[in-house]
Amino acid sequence: MEIRLETCQDYREVENLTREAFWNVYRPGCLEHYVLRQYRTNPDFIPALDLVMEEDNRIIGHVMFSKAELVLNNGNRTPSWTFGPISIHPDYKRKGYGLKLLQYALDKAHGMGIGFLCMEGNIDFYKHAGFDLASKLNIHYHAEPKDAEVPYFLAQELIPGWLQNNGITEATYCPPKGYFVADENPEDFEAYEATFPKEEKLRLPGQLGYEE
Repeated sequence: MEIRLETCQDYREVENLTREAFWNVYRPGCLEHYVLRQYRTNPDFIPALDLVMEEDNRIIGHVMFSKAELVLNNGNRTPSWTFGPISIHPDYKRKGYGLKLLQYALDKAHGMGIGFLCMEGNIDFYKHAGFDLASKLNIHYHAEPKDAEVPYFLAQELIPGWLQNNGITEATYCPPKGYFVADENPEDFEAYEATFPKEEKLRLPGQLGYEE
């Protein structure tokens, strides 16, 4: 198993991997592969943390990181960071590969001086990489009431004491705008999606807004 930087020669393979990893997971079909494609030219994208995992000369995992912001109660903004999508090929899920890839990436981010991460995900998985509810650090999610304990909104200080050392006692996290590119450009997204083999879109339990 090897983890290395993504190259331009990997782009299509990684986008296909991302599509397979997220297909019908959070919604019928998925958007994550298009977000990744567009994000590579976004100024918030962090190329040094654009990583692929290989096994037997096959790319089986990928993760990307991005700059983000925290909005303080006085309206001032301060830099923060996030990551995702993180993708593991379906054949390799639930075998520990995702955690290995993420921990490698977090160690590298720490070495680059990145002190604090917010993200949206399942705490049952991400707690194993040191994440906890962001509300415990008085970091709020932009789309929820400040007093809400948002179960999918997680955070971690990669550098212990980073919030305190930066004078942050409370703030609201706003995801980078690039994460919404598919919603903002639906026609471009549909044209891009049409370049992939057709897959059935299913409405499944566990997806966002699912109702029986």
